[in-house]
Amino acid sequence: MATPSVVQIGRDPIRIPSLTCPFPSAVNPHVDEVDRDTLAWLATSGMVDDPEQLERFQRAAYGWLGARTYPYASRELCQLVTDWCVWLFAFDDAFCESDRRAAEIARALPQLYVVVDDLAGDDPHGSKQVDDPFARALLDIKARITVHGGPDQLDRWRTVTKDYLFAQVWEAANREDDVVPTVDDYLFMRRRTGAMLTVFALIDVAAGERLTPEEWRHPAVHAMTEHANDVVVWDNDLISYAKEQSGANVRNNLVSVLSGHTGRSIQEAMDRIGQMRDQAVADMVTLGPVLESLGSPAVTAYARGLEYWISGSVDYSLTSSRYFDV
Repeated sequence: MATPSVVQIGRDPIRIPSLTCPFPSAVNPHVDEVDRDTLAWLATSGMVDDPEQLERFQRAAYGWLGARTYPYASRELCQLVTDWCVWLFAFDDAFCESDRRAAEIARALPQLYVVVDDLAGDDPHGSKQVDDPFARALLDIKARITVHGGPDQLDRWRTVTKDYLFAQVWEAANREDDVVPTVDDYLFMRRRTGAMLTVFALIDVAAGERLTPEEWRHPAVHAMTEHANDVVVWDNDLISYAKEQSGANVRNNLVSVLSGHTGRSIQEAMDRIGQMRDQAVADMVTLGPVLESLGSPAVTAYARGLEYWISGSVDYSLTSSRYFDV
């Protein structure tokens, strides 16, 4: 899919670099049911209680994100990963794209950590101990991962989810103090604030495979994961900048970071990010045969899942009301 060539930022037209993608694109055949049921799950969760906001979620059609990024998943597993993506978007809207202070987000973490760390117990009625709607929905997601994934897969998801939650405090502190992070700090933390590791951790679960802990930590798998993470979050920074540039979170965007610390214009910063993401995509292509040579069906499925995340996130984002008036 072609990238919108020009967006308007103030009075200036800005060209988004072409987001080239050599990877396959597909849509899960259960997309319509998943889109319908994920909205129903969100509506009953209590995470979004404003009818207008719920309508925005409906227009955004997040079922299409799950269907494009996990086209190989069964109906049940596509629902699980899509509901998790919707949890992340709802949390992002409530805590990360708002004027919430870092201390407010930090105070919200204990109930979420209790759920992620199993301190609420594995009893299906454990939700009675959890008051926060985000924590209750998180408990539901975790319970479903437990059904479909092994203990090490659940532990992997727990670890990266806690990293994501803590990273939101760092991002909020930047907003609160009007700080543009350094380039190195931003590149490091964006791999955590973007939540991509939390969705990558479910690729093998959604594919009905199991990456062993040794395979997850393999240098080639780790490198492939980092490149895919970078591509998705950098693409998101490019696509969302026009919509975010007048908001509170604009400084937590690679366009702002490069412009603020390197003296580049907005257009020059975008062009540089385009070059960076193209190199990361090329590095993924180079690593593909290396991962294939490991002879592991789980690694092969994981690598293909990362490729679908690159193509699927771009295809979804360029047609989504979350980023564009479509």
